[in-house]
Amino acid sequence: MQMPRPSQADKDRFRSAIPESPDVEIKPMFGNLGAFVNGNMFAGLFGPTIGVKLSEADRQELEANQQTQPFGPEETPMAGYVGLPESWQDDAEQTAEWLARALENVATWPPKAPKEPKTAP
Repeated sequence: MQMPRPSQADKDRFRSAIPESPDVEIKPMFGNLGAFVNGNMFAGLFGPTIGVKLSEADRQELEANQQTQPFGPEETPMAGYVGLPESWQDDAEQTAEWLARALENVATWPPKAPKEPKTAP
């Protein structure tokens, strides 16, 4: 499987739309980017597509009113994540609104426990 690479403009668009919060961390993931709160990913960048982890009500609202897309590899999209409409790539305000909703949703989850370091056999 070929992983799509975001352009620098895609990365800049993603970073600029992420809500400012001391609890938010943006990290590289497989050549793309992920935005995390308390160790849980609330948004990601996969090629040019931004995906968000919304509450069920917000996901249904977005999918009913917009042309969303799967998020992640075509063969195995990430369960529970919704790709924001391609038409929003130039609409920073709508993108930022839905990223804020995703952050609000995932910030209510318990913190993810750090993984134990692997030890050599």
